[in-house]
Amino acid sequence: MLRHINPWLEGASRNRGLAVGFAALAAAAVMGVSEAAFWGADEALNKAQARHEARNDGLRLRELLTDAETAQRGYLLTGRDDYLQPLQLATRELPAVLSRLHGQYASSEWEALVADASRRANEKLSELQLVVKLYREGSVSAWRGLVESDIGREKMQAVRDAVGQLDRHELTQIARERDAVVRSLNYGRVGVHGLTLISLFGLAIFLRRNEALLAARRQHAAELAQERDRLDREVVRRTAELTELARHLQTVREDERAHLARELHDELGALLTAAKLDVARIRRMTRTGAPEIDERLRHMSELLDQGIALKRRIIEDLRPSALSNLGLVPALEILTTEFAQRSGLQLTLELTDTLPTHEADRLALYRLVQEALTNVMRHAKARLVRVSLGEADGSLQLSIRDDGQGFNPETVGAGHHGLLGMRYRIESLGGTLQLLSAPGRGTLVLARLPRRPEPDPESEPAVTAPGELPQPTAS
Repeated sequence: MLRHINPWLEGASRNRGLAVGFAALAAAAVMGVSEAAFWGADEALNKAQARHEARNDGLRLRELLTDAETAQRGYLLTGRDDYLQPLQLATRELPAVLSRLHGQYASSEWEALVADASRRANEKLSELQLVVKLYREGSVSAWRGLVESDIGREKMQAVRDAVGQLDRHELTQIARERDAVVRSLNYGRVGVHGLTLISLFGLAIFLRRNEALLAARRQHAAELAQERDRLDREVVRRTAELTELARHLQTVREDERAHLARELHDELGALLTAAKLDVARIRRMTRTGAPEIDERLRHMSELLDQGIALKRRIIEDLRPSALSNLGLVPALEILTTEFAQRSGLQLTLELTDTLPTHEADRLALYRLVQEALTNVMRHAKARLVRVSLGEADGSLQLSIRDDGQGFNPETVGAGHHGLLGMRYRIESLGGTLQLLSAPGRGTLVLARLPRRPEPDPESEPAVTAPGELPQPTAS
């Protein structure tokens, strides 16, 4: 069977480049025709838009002058200032309208007409303002003479004539631009239809040539399926091995932390305490004899107190004794209180009595809060942090939310081992970890752990604080 297929495969391989080239050429032609039609129509529409704007400005010019003249007549008849609002509006808007008209008809055959209309419009507006001024000054004969003369009417008629000519010209040009849009769209439609038919013909040829590849693809598909199944089994096996190794390393890390905390508590704590006692004894002996020595010893005692506090903080970071002795909720309260004092941030706690029953769950949640708060202090630039622990849908749910600057989780690189470690620690216990954030919208770390059955008190190992010995059990 392969002997009959191979000639077809060789022919398909030879013609594949030709088919791809033809498809690329057809696509380029379709896009070229479409783009040409688009730009032609777009240019015509832009010109039509400019024509509409010019026409609107001309009509606006006539409307402003007409309203201003009507307002002046109403004011002369009634003497009420509220009639002058259209005149005031024309005074404000007329310069901008005339400026746009000058710009639209600059360097064209209509420039002189626009300039004359602009001059007459300004003269008409000045005449209207002068009449109002004379009326307010009480010069009755003066303003009556201006109103009864034909100068204002002639200027107004000249503006109307100029605007009428411009309006008729713009309507004619708009009709031409509309015809140009229709022509461009028709050319594009005919071109796209023709090129589509040609492309369909080429596609039919290519599909006929491509039939020879189907049998070979089916054969390769079966082989690929077998190889994929083998690789999937290999991936599952390797993933299980790596998961077990990572879990072992995590356990070893926590054990080393506990061991180091115990050593610091026992050895370093004893040394610092003994040194503090010696300094206190020497201070009592030298207090009255040498004030300078007493001051130095007092300073040394303060340094020893700082060293003891530093030792205590390091021990708590390595293995929190409150978690082992008091439980998760008091340990979180202590952790968040110290964090708030150290960072100056406002922190809100919402902790319920729904507590994890396994030591691994308690430690994982505590480490998660510890890592999240560290990230908030280093990167978030937040003012408010809220930590909540409760139960949702039968699972334990822990959330840490801040109102900081946020970030895009998709851009977090592979070097951020803190986030990766938090995710692994929760997922290794059968839970899930979600990191929700966006620039400018804060960050939410949401962890869920499944509820486990209550452990057997006899089978669960006792956990001791650093430096303490486990209590013997009654036999």
